[in-house]
Amino acid sequence: MPTPESLSRMTYAILTFGCRVNQADSFAFEEGLRMRGAVEAPAAAADLVIVNTCSVTGAADQGARRAIRGLSRDNPSAHIVVTGCYATRKAGDLACLPSVRIVVPNQGKEGLLRMLDDELAFSIRDRSGQGDDSCDAGHIAPGAMGRTAYPLRVQTGCDQACAFCIIPSTRGHSRSRPLAEIRDDVCRVAAAGYKELWLVGVHLGSFGRDLQPASSLVELLRDLDRQPGDTTFRISSLEPMDCPPDVVDMVARSGRFAPHFHLPLQHASDRILRAMRRPYFFERYRDLVESIHARLPFASIGTDLIVGFPGESDQDVELMAREVERMPLTYLHVFPYSDRPGTAAAAMTPKVDAARTRTRARRMRDVAKRLTDRFVASQVGLVRPGLTLADGTTVLTDNFLKVRIPPGLERNTRVRVRIDSPALDGTVEGAAERCRYSISSASFCAGDFLPPPMASCPQAARMSRPRLLRTDTVT
Repeated sequence: MPTPESLSRMTYAILTFGCRVNQADSFAFEEGLRMRGAVEAPAAAADLVIVNTCSVTGAADQGARRAIRGLSRDNPSAHIVVTGCYATRKAGDLACLPSVRIVVPNQGKEGLLRMLDDELAFSIRDRSGQGDDSCDAGHIAPGAMGRTAYPLRVQTGCDQACAFCIIPSTRGHSRSRPLAEIRDDVCRVAAAGYKELWLVGVHLGSFGRDLQPASSLVELLRDLDRQPGDTTFRISSLEPMDCPPDVVDMVARSGRFAPHFHLPLQHASDRILRAMRRPYFFERYRDLVESIHARLPFASIGTDLIVGFPGESDQDVELMAREVERMPLTYLHVFPYSDRPGTAAAAMTPKVDAARTRTRARRMRDVAKRLTDRFVASQVGLVRPGLTLADGTTVLTDNFLKVRIPPGLERNTRVRVRIDSPALDGTVEGAAERCRYSISSASFCAGDFLPPPMASCPQAARMSRPRLLRTDTVT
Protein backbone atom coordinates (compact mmCIF):
# COMPACT_ATOMS: atom_id res chain seq x y z
CA MET A 1 0.00 0.00 0.00
CA PRO A 2 1.55 3.37 -1.02
CA THR A 3 2.31 5.72 1.88
CA PRO A 4 1.37 9.45 1.74
CA GLU A 5 5.08 10.21 1.39
CA SER A 6 5.49 7.82 -1.53
CA LEU A 7 2.49 9.33 -3.31
CA SER A 8 4.40 12.63 -3.65
CA ARG A 9 7.34 10.96 -5.34
CA MET A 10 7.82 10.23 -9.00
CA THR A 11 6.69 6.74 -9.95
CA TYR A 12 8.31 4.41 -12.47
CA ALA A 13 7.97 1.03 -14.15
CA ILE A 14 10.53 -0.98 -16.11
CA LEU A 15 9.53 -3.45 -18.82
CA THR A 16 12.33 -5.81 -19.83
CA PHE A 17 12.42 -8.02 -22.91
CA GLY A 18 15.00 -10.61 -23.87
CA CYS A 19 18.22 -11.88 -22.36
CA ARG A 20 19.70 -11.84 -18.88
CA VAL A 21 22.08 -9.05 -19.92
CA ASN A 22 19.02 -6.88 -20.48
CA GLN A 23 17.74 -7.96 -17.07
CA ALA A 24 21.05 -6.90 -15.52
CA ASP A 25 20.82 -3.52 -17.27
CA SER A 26 17.27 -3.08 -15.96
CA PHE A 27 18.42 -3.85 -12.42
CA ALA A 28 20.87 -0.94 -12.76
CA PHE A 29 18.02 1.35 -13.84
CA GLU A 30 15.92 0.12 -10.92
CA GLU A 31 18.66 0.79 -8.40
CA GLY A 32 19.41 4.25 -9.81
CA LEU A 33 15.76 5.27 -9.74
CA ARG A 34 15.32 4.08 -6.16
CA MET A 35 18.43 5.96 -5.09
CA ARG A 36 16.83 9.09 -6.55
CA GLY A 37 13.71 8.54 -4.46
CA ALA A 38 11.43 7.24 -7.20
CA VAL A 39 8.78 4.66 -6.32
CA GLU A 40 7.86 1.58 -8.34
CA ALA A 41 4.30 1.51 -9.69
CA PRO A 42 2.26 -0.47 -12.24
CA ALA A 43 3.12 0.54 -15.80
CA ALA A 44 -0.46 1.72 -16.37
CA ALA A 45 -0.07 4.30 -13.58
CA ALA A 46 3.64 5.23 -13.64
CA ASP A 47 5.02 8.68 -14.48
CA LEU A 48 8.03 7.14 -16.21
CA VAL A 49 8.19 3.82 -18.07
CA ILE A 50 11.51 2.43 -19.32
CA VAL A 51 11.11 -0.24 -22.01
CA ASN A 52 14.30 -2.29 -22.40
CA THR A 53 13.89 -4.04 -25.75
CA CYS A 54 15.24 -7.16 -27.44
CA SER A 55 15.74 -7.60 -31.17
CA VAL A 56 16.92 -11.18 -31.51
CA THR A 57 13.83 -12.09 -33.60
CA GLY A 58 11.09 -10.31 -35.49
CA ALA A 59 8.66 -11.47 -32.82
CA ALA A 60 10.75 -9.64 -30.20
CA ASP A 61 10.48 -6.39 -32.19
CA GLN A 62 6.75 -6.86 -32.59
CA GLY A 63 6.30 -7.54 -28.88
CA ALA A 64 8.09 -4.32 -27.95
CA ARG A 65 5.98 -2.23 -30.34
CA ARG A 66 2.80 -3.83 -29.03
CA ALA A 67 3.80 -3.13 -25.44
CA ILE A 68 4.59 0.52 -26.17
CA ARG A 69 1.30 1.09 -27.97
CA GLY A 70 -0.55 -0.55 -25.09
CA LEU A 71 1.24 1.65 -22.57
CA SER A 72 0.36 4.76 -24.54
CA ARG A 73 -3.28 3.72 -24.65
CA ASP A 74 -3.53 2.75 -20.98
CA ASN A 75 -1.32 5.53 -19.57
CA PRO A 76 -1.29 8.42 -22.06
CA SER A 77 0.49 10.78 -19.66
CA ALA A 78 3.47 8.46 -19.14
CA HIS A 79 6.92 9.46 -20.30
CA ILE A 80 8.11 6.38 -22.20
CA VAL A 81 11.86 5.86 -22.63
CA VAL A 82 12.94 3.05 -24.97
CA THR A 83 16.36 1.41 -24.91
CA GLY A 84 17.93 -1.96 -25.71
CA CYS A 85 18.81 -3.79 -28.90
CA TYR A 86 15.72 -2.79 -30.89
CA ALA A 87 16.31 0.84 -29.90
CA THR A 88 19.87 0.49 -31.17
CA ARG A 89 18.92 -1.18 -34.43
CA LYS A 90 15.82 0.81 -35.41
CA ALA A 91 15.63 3.95 -33.30
CA GLY A 92 13.44 5.76 -35.84
CA ASP A 93 10.76 3.05 -35.77
CA LEU A 94 10.40 3.52 -32.03
CA ALA A 95 10.76 7.29 -31.80
CA CYS A 96 7.58 7.78 -33.80
CA LEU A 97 5.43 5.65 -31.50
CA PRO A 98 3.02 7.54 -29.21
CA SER A 99 4.30 8.84 -25.84
CA VAL A 100 7.92 7.88 -26.58
CA ARG A 101 10.04 10.75 -25.28
CA ILE A 102 13.57 9.40 -25.67
CA VAL A 103 15.18 6.48 -27.52
CA VAL A 104 18.53 5.43 -26.02
CA PRO A 105 20.81 2.91 -27.80
CA ASN A 106 22.72 0.30 -25.83
CA GLN A 107 25.88 2.37 -25.79
CA GLY A 108 23.97 5.12 -23.98
CA LYS A 109 22.50 2.96 -21.23
CA GLU A 110 25.02 3.91 -18.57
CA GLY A 111 24.05 7.58 -18.93
CA LEU A 112 20.32 6.99 -19.33
CA LEU A 113 19.26 8.21 -15.88
CA ARG A 114 21.43 11.34 -16.13
CA MET A 115 19.82 11.99 -19.49
CA LEU A 116 16.38 11.79 -17.87
CA ASP A 117 17.41 14.34 -15.26
CA ASP A 118 18.55 16.70 -18.01
CA GLU A 119 15.99 16.19 -20.75
CA LEU A 120 12.63 15.42 -19.18
CA ALA A 121 10.43 18.33 -18.19
CA PHE A 122 10.48 17.16 -14.58
CA SER A 123 13.40 16.06 -12.44
CA ILE A 124 13.37 12.89 -10.40
CA ARG A 125 15.08 14.70 -7.55
CA ASP A 126 12.54 17.53 -7.64
CA ARG A 127 9.58 15.16 -7.63
CA SER A 128 10.99 13.10 -4.75
CA GLY A 129 11.95 16.21 -2.77
CA GLN A 130 15.24 14.55 -1.85
CA GLY A 131 18.76 14.35 -3.18
CA ASP A 132 20.79 11.24 -3.77
CA ASP A 133 22.39 11.35 -0.33
CA SER A 134 19.25 11.92 1.73
CA CYS A 135 16.93 9.55 -0.13
CA ASP A 136 15.50 6.84 2.08
CA ALA A 137 14.16 4.69 -0.76
CA GLY A 138 17.04 2.27 -0.29
CA HIS A 139 18.83 -0.01 -2.70
CA ILE A 140 17.33 -3.00 -4.42
CA ALA A 141 16.81 -6.17 -2.41
CA PRO A 142 15.83 -9.76 -3.25
CA GLY A 143 12.43 -9.61 -4.91
CA ALA A 144 13.17 -6.46 -6.93
CA MET A 145 11.75 -6.82 -10.43
CA GLY A 146 10.25 -10.13 -9.27
CA ARG A 147 13.63 -11.85 -9.04
CA THR A 148 15.38 -13.50 -6.11
CA ALA A 149 18.81 -13.95 -7.69
CA TYR A 150 20.80 -10.97 -8.94
CA PRO A 151 22.00 -10.90 -12.57
CA LEU A 152 25.55 -9.53 -12.42
CA ARG A 153 26.73 -8.35 -15.82
CA VAL A 154 30.48 -8.90 -16.17
CA GLN A 155 30.76 -8.49 -19.95
CA THR A 156 28.84 -7.19 -22.94
CA GLY A 157 29.26 -7.22 -26.71
CA CYS A 158 30.33 -10.03 -29.02
CA ASP A 159 33.06 -10.52 -31.62
CA GLN A 160 31.64 -13.74 -33.03
CA ALA A 161 29.99 -13.58 -36.45
CA CYS A 162 27.24 -16.21 -36.28
CA ALA A 163 25.25 -16.02 -39.51
CA PHE A 164 21.84 -15.83 -37.80
CA CYS A 165 22.63 -13.25 -35.08
CA ILE A 166 22.07 -9.49 -35.15
CA ILE A 167 23.43 -8.91 -31.65
CA PRO A 168 27.06 -8.01 -32.56
CA SER A 169 25.70 -5.01 -34.45
CA THR A 170 23.50 -3.91 -31.52
CA ARG A 171 25.87 -4.63 -28.63
CA GLY A 172 29.21 -3.87 -30.28
CA HIS A 173 32.60 -5.43 -29.63
CA SER A 174 33.23 -7.57 -26.57
CA ARG A 175 33.92 -5.45 -23.49
CA SER A 176 34.71 -6.79 -20.03
CA ARG A 177 34.28 -5.06 -16.69
CA PRO A 178 37.42 -4.76 -14.54
CA LEU A 179 37.78 -7.38 -11.83
CA ALA A 180 37.93 -4.78 -9.06
CA GLU A 181 34.63 -3.30 -10.22
CA ILE A 182 33.01 -6.73 -10.25
CA ARG A 183 34.32 -7.44 -6.73
CA ASP A 184 32.79 -4.18 -5.50
CA ASP A 185 29.44 -5.11 -7.04
CA VAL A 186 29.51 -8.56 -5.44
CA CYS A 187 30.15 -6.98 -2.04
CA ARG A 188 27.41 -4.38 -2.51
CA VAL A 189 24.81 -6.85 -3.76
CA ALA A 190 25.61 -9.36 -1.02
CA ALA A 191 25.18 -6.59 1.57
CA ALA A 192 21.73 -5.93 0.07
CA GLY A 193 20.76 -9.51 0.95
CA TYR A 194 21.26 -11.40 -2.30
CA LYS A 195 22.48 -14.94 -1.79
CA GLU A 196 22.81 -16.07 -5.41
CA LEU A 197 24.31 -14.09 -8.28
CA TRP A 198 24.08 -15.03 -11.96
CA LEU A 199 27.18 -14.18 -13.97
CA VAL A 200 25.88 -12.86 -17.28
CA GLY A 201 27.33 -11.52 -20.50
CA VAL A 202 26.53 -11.41 -24.20
CA HIS A 203 29.60 -13.57 -24.86
CA LEU A 204 30.50 -14.52 -21.30
CA GLY A 205 33.29 -16.89 -22.30
CA SER A 206 35.25 -14.03 -23.86
CA PHE A 207 35.54 -12.28 -20.50
CA GLY A 208 38.91 -10.66 -19.89
CA ARG A 209 40.41 -10.95 -23.35
CA ASP A 210 40.10 -7.18 -23.85
CA LEU A 211 41.40 -6.18 -20.41
CA GLN A 212 44.89 -4.88 -19.69
CA PRO A 213 46.47 -7.05 -18.49
CA ALA A 214 44.39 -9.75 -20.15
CA SER A 215 42.31 -12.05 -17.98
CA SER A 216 39.88 -14.91 -18.56
CA LEU A 217 36.64 -16.41 -17.32
CA VAL A 218 38.60 -18.95 -15.28
CA GLU A 219 40.50 -16.12 -13.56
CA LEU A 220 37.19 -14.39 -12.79
CA LEU A 221 35.79 -17.58 -11.24
CA ARG A 222 38.92 -18.05 -9.14
CA ASP A 223 38.73 -14.46 -7.98
CA LEU A 224 35.06 -14.81 -6.98
CA ASP A 225 35.82 -18.07 -5.21
CA ARG A 226 38.28 -16.20 -2.99
CA GLN A 227 35.80 -13.50 -1.97
CA PRO A 228 34.53 -13.58 1.62
CA GLY A 229 30.89 -14.17 2.48
CA ASP A 230 28.38 -16.86 1.62
CA THR A 231 27.28 -15.66 -1.81
CA THR A 232 27.00 -18.37 -4.45
CA PHE A 233 27.20 -17.97 -8.22
CA ARG A 234 25.51 -19.44 -11.27
CA ILE A 235 27.29 -19.24 -14.62
CA SER A 236 25.02 -18.08 -17.41
CA SER A 237 25.18 -19.21 -21.04
CA LEU A 238 28.62 -20.34 -22.23
CA GLU A 239 29.56 -21.08 -25.81
CA PRO A 240 30.89 -24.66 -26.03
CA MET A 241 34.34 -23.53 -27.17
CA ASP A 242 34.53 -21.32 -24.04
CA CYS A 243 34.00 -24.09 -21.48
CA PRO A 244 37.45 -25.59 -20.88
CA PRO A 245 38.17 -28.28 -18.27
CA ASP A 246 39.34 -25.58 -15.82
CA VAL A 247 35.81 -24.14 -15.68
CA VAL A 248 34.25 -27.55 -15.08
CA ASP A 249 36.89 -28.29 -12.46
CA MET A 250 36.13 -25.03 -10.63
CA VAL A 251 32.42 -25.84 -10.53
CA ALA A 252 33.15 -29.37 -9.29
CA ARG A 253 35.60 -28.38 -6.55
CA SER A 254 34.56 -25.00 -5.25
CA GLY A 255 31.07 -25.41 -3.83
CA ARG A 256 30.28 -21.76 -4.67
CA PHE A 257 29.26 -22.37 -8.29
CA ALA A 258 26.00 -24.08 -9.19
CA PRO A 259 26.35 -27.36 -11.12
CA HIS A 260 24.42 -25.90 -14.02
CA PHE A 261 25.79 -25.41 -17.54
CA HIS A 262 23.94 -23.79 -20.44
CA LEU A 263 25.88 -24.58 -23.62
CA PRO A 264 24.18 -23.46 -26.87
CA LEU A 265 24.56 -26.11 -29.57
CA GLN A 266 22.21 -24.61 -32.21
CA HIS A 267 22.36 -27.73 -34.42
CA ALA A 268 23.76 -31.26 -34.55
CA SER A 269 24.51 -31.27 -38.30
CA ASP A 270 28.07 -30.18 -39.05
CA ARG A 271 26.88 -28.92 -42.43
CA ILE A 272 24.36 -26.60 -40.78
CA LEU A 273 26.87 -25.56 -38.10
CA ARG A 274 29.26 -24.46 -40.85
CA ALA A 275 26.48 -22.49 -42.55
CA MET A 276 25.67 -20.88 -39.19
CA ARG A 277 29.38 -19.98 -38.79
CA ARG A 278 29.59 -21.79 -35.47
CA PRO A 279 33.28 -22.50 -34.63
CA TYR A 280 33.01 -26.16 -33.59
CA PHE A 281 31.83 -29.56 -34.79
CA PHE A 282 29.08 -31.59 -33.19
CA GLU A 283 31.50 -34.27 -31.99
CA ARG A 284 33.39 -31.65 -29.95
CA TYR A 285 30.14 -30.52 -28.36
CA ARG A 286 29.06 -34.07 -27.53
CA ASP A 287 32.44 -34.83 -25.94
CA LEU A 288 32.13 -31.70 -23.78
CA VAL A 289 28.66 -32.60 -22.52
CA GLU A 290 29.67 -36.18 -21.78
CA SER A 291 32.80 -35.05 -19.91
CA ILE A 292 30.75 -32.69 -17.72
CA HIS A 293 28.25 -35.44 -17.00
CA ALA A 294 31.03 -37.85 -16.09
CA ARG A 295 32.50 -35.34 -13.62
CA LEU A 296 29.16 -34.01 -12.30
CA PRO A 297 26.45 -36.61 -12.96
CA PHE A 298 23.82 -34.56 -11.10
CA ALA A 299 24.53 -31.33 -13.04
CA SER A 300 21.95 -29.66 -15.21
CA ILE A 301 23.16 -29.23 -18.80
CA GLY A 302 20.91 -27.26 -21.13
CA THR A 303 21.19 -26.04 -24.68
CA ASP A 304 19.67 -23.89 -27.43
CA LEU A 305 18.62 -25.32 -30.78
CA ILE A 306 17.50 -23.58 -33.99
CA VAL A 307 15.15 -25.33 -36.42
CA GLY A 308 14.27 -24.15 -39.90
CA PHE A 309 17.66 -22.58 -40.71
CA PRO A 310 18.10 -21.99 -44.47
CA GLY A 311 19.12 -25.21 -46.20
CA GLU A 312 18.05 -27.47 -43.32
CA SER A 313 16.57 -30.77 -44.51
CA ASP A 314 14.27 -33.28 -42.87
CA GLN A 315 17.29 -35.55 -42.55
CA ASP A 316 19.19 -32.84 -40.65
CA VAL A 317 16.34 -32.56 -38.16
CA GLU A 318 16.13 -36.31 -37.66
CA LEU A 319 19.88 -36.42 -37.11
CA MET A 320 19.57 -33.65 -34.53
CA ALA A 321 16.66 -35.33 -32.75
CA ARG A 322 18.51 -38.65 -32.58
CA GLU A 323 21.88 -37.27 -31.45
CA VAL A 324 20.49 -34.77 -28.95
CA GLU A 325 18.36 -37.39 -27.24
CA ARG A 326 21.41 -39.61 -26.80
CA MET A 327 23.26 -36.96 -24.82
CA PRO A 328 22.85 -36.37 -21.05
CA LEU A 329 21.15 -33.01 -21.63
CA THR A 330 18.48 -31.95 -19.15
CA TYR A 331 16.55 -29.27 -21.00
CA LEU A 332 16.33 -27.67 -24.46
CA HIS A 333 15.34 -24.22 -25.67
CA VAL A 334 14.01 -24.67 -29.21
CA PHE A 335 13.87 -21.60 -31.47
CA PRO A 336 12.19 -21.51 -34.90
CA TYR A 337 14.48 -19.63 -37.26
CA SER A 338 13.35 -16.29 -38.66
CA ASP A 339 15.29 -13.94 -40.95
CA ARG A 340 16.87 -10.87 -39.35
CA PRO A 341 17.67 -8.13 -41.89
CA GLY A 342 21.36 -7.37 -41.75
CA THR A 343 22.49 -10.90 -40.93
CA ALA A 344 24.31 -13.22 -43.34
CA ALA A 345 21.62 -15.89 -42.94
CA ALA A 346 18.91 -13.54 -44.24
CA ALA A 347 20.44 -13.85 -47.73
CA MET A 348 20.86 -17.63 -47.57
CA THR A 349 18.70 -20.07 -49.52
CA PRO A 350 16.78 -22.28 -49.76
CA LYS A 351 14.38 -21.06 -47.08
CA VAL A 352 12.35 -23.46 -44.96
CA ASP A 353 8.66 -22.57 -45.03
CA ALA A 354 6.96 -21.53 -41.79
CA ALA A 355 4.67 -24.56 -41.53
CA ARG A 356 7.56 -27.00 -41.86
CA THR A 357 9.61 -25.00 -39.33
CA ARG A 358 6.76 -25.23 -36.81
CA THR A 359 6.54 -29.00 -37.35
CA ARG A 360 10.27 -29.37 -36.77
CA ALA A 361 10.06 -27.25 -33.62
CA ARG A 362 7.33 -29.54 -32.26
CA ARG A 363 9.53 -32.54 -33.03
CA MET A 364 12.43 -31.12 -31.03
CA ARG A 365 10.18 -29.98 -28.17
CA ASP A 366 8.97 -33.57 -27.86
CA VAL A 367 12.61 -34.56 -27.45
CA ALA A 368 13.05 -31.78 -24.91
CA LYS A 369 10.19 -33.10 -22.79
CA ARG A 370 11.63 -36.59 -22.73
CA LEU A 371 15.06 -35.30 -21.72
CA THR A 372 13.62 -33.19 -18.91
CA ASP A 373 11.40 -36.03 -17.69
CA ARG A 374 14.42 -38.33 -17.68
CA PHE A 375 16.46 -35.88 -15.62
CA VAL A 376 13.68 -35.25 -13.11
CA ALA A 377 13.18 -39.00 -12.68
CA SER A 378 16.90 -39.40 -11.96
CA GLN A 379 16.64 -36.83 -9.17
CA VAL A 380 13.61 -38.25 -7.34
CA GLY A 381 14.58 -39.24 -3.80
CA LEU A 382 17.68 -37.04 -3.77
CA VAL A 383 18.30 -34.03 -1.55
CA ARG A 384 19.68 -30.89 -3.19
CA PRO A 385 20.59 -27.44 -1.90
CA GLY A 386 18.43 -24.61 -3.18
CA LEU A 387 16.99 -21.16 -2.67
CA THR A 388 13.34 -20.27 -2.19
CA LEU A 389 11.74 -18.01 -4.80
CA ALA A 390 8.67 -15.76 -4.95
CA ASP A 391 6.31 -16.55 -2.04
CA GLY A 392 8.60 -19.24 -0.65
CA THR A 393 6.70 -22.20 -2.06
CA THR A 394 9.13 -22.75 -4.94
CA VAL A 395 12.77 -23.78 -4.63
CA LEU A 396 15.36 -23.41 -7.36
CA THR A 397 17.89 -26.16 -6.74
CA ASP A 398 21.57 -25.80 -7.44
CA ASN A 399 21.07 -28.04 -10.48
CA PHE A 400 18.28 -25.89 -11.90
CA LEU A 401 15.13 -27.76 -10.90
CA LYS A 402 12.14 -25.80 -9.71
CA VAL A 403 10.56 -27.74 -6.86
CA ARG A 404 7.20 -26.92 -5.31
CA ILE A 405 7.18 -27.18 -1.51
CA PRO A 406 4.62 -26.57 1.24
CA PRO A 407 4.29 -22.98 2.51
CA GLY A 408 6.20 -21.81 5.56
CA LEU A 409 9.37 -20.18 4.29
CA GLU A 410 10.16 -16.69 3.00
CA ARG A 411 11.71 -15.83 -0.34
CA ASN A 412 15.52 -16.03 -0.47
CA THR A 413 15.93 -18.76 2.16
CA ARG A 414 18.64 -21.37 1.71
CA VAL A 415 17.12 -24.82 1.99
CA ARG A 416 17.83 -28.48 1.44
CA VAL A 417 15.01 -29.95 -0.57
CA ARG A 418 14.04 -33.58 -1.07
CA ILE A 419 12.76 -34.14 -4.58
CA ASP A 420 9.67 -36.30 -4.25
CA SER A 421 7.90 -36.63 -7.58
CA PRO A 422 6.77 -34.87 -10.75
CA ALA A 423 3.24 -33.45 -10.40
CA LEU A 424 0.50 -33.85 -12.98
CA ASP A 425 0.86 -30.22 -14.06
CA GLY A 426 4.50 -30.73 -14.99
CA THR A 427 6.00 -29.20 -11.84
CA VAL A 428 8.22 -31.07 -9.40
CA GLU A 429 7.11 -31.59 -5.80
CA GLY A 430 9.27 -31.89 -2.73
CA ALA A 431 9.82 -31.05 0.92
CA ALA A 432 12.38 -28.64 2.30
CA GLU A 433 13.92 -27.29 5.47
CA ARG A 434 16.29 -24.47 6.23
CA CYS A 435 20.01 -25.06 6.15
CA ARG A 436 23.11 -23.13 7.07
CA TYR A 437 25.87 -22.53 4.55
CA SER A 438 29.60 -22.37 5.15
CA ILE A 439 31.81 -20.96 2.43
CA SER A 440 34.92 -21.61 4.54
CA SER A 441 34.37 -25.30 3.90
CA ALA A 442 32.80 -24.63 0.48
CA SER A 443 29.94 -26.84 1.53
CA PHE A 444 26.92 -27.30 3.71
CA CYS A 445 27.74 -27.34 7.39
CA ALA A 446 28.16 -30.53 9.38
CA GLY A 447 24.82 -32.14 9.98
CA ASP A 448 23.39 -31.08 6.64
CA PHE A 449 22.70 -33.63 3.96
CA LEU A 450 25.34 -32.88 1.36
CA PRO A 451 28.98 -33.38 2.43
CA PRO A 452 31.77 -31.12 1.12
CA PRO A 453 32.03 -30.65 -1.74
CA MET A 454 28.57 -31.30 -3.17
CA ALA A 455 28.17 -35.02 -3.65
CA SER A 456 29.93 -36.25 -6.78
CA CYS A 457 27.48 -39.04 -7.50
CA PRO A 458 23.72 -39.49 -7.09
CA GLN A 459 24.19 -42.36 -4.65
CA ALA A 460 26.16 -40.15 -2.27
CA ALA A 461 23.23 -37.74 -2.09
CA ARG A 462 20.70 -40.45 -1.19
CA MET A 463 20.74 -39.75 2.51
CA SER A 464 18.30 -39.30 5.38
CA ARG A 465 15.19 -37.44 4.39
CA PRO A 466 14.54 -34.04 5.99
CA ARG A 467 11.53 -33.63 8.19
CA LEU A 468 8.53 -32.09 6.50
CA LEU A 469 7.92 -28.46 7.31
CA ARG A 470 4.81 -27.53 9.19
CA THR A 471 2.17 -26.23 6.81
CA ASP A 472 0.00 -24.39 9.35
CA THR A 473 2.14 -21.24 9.36
CA VAL A 474 2.63 -19.25 6.18
CA THR A 475 4.87 -16.21 5.80
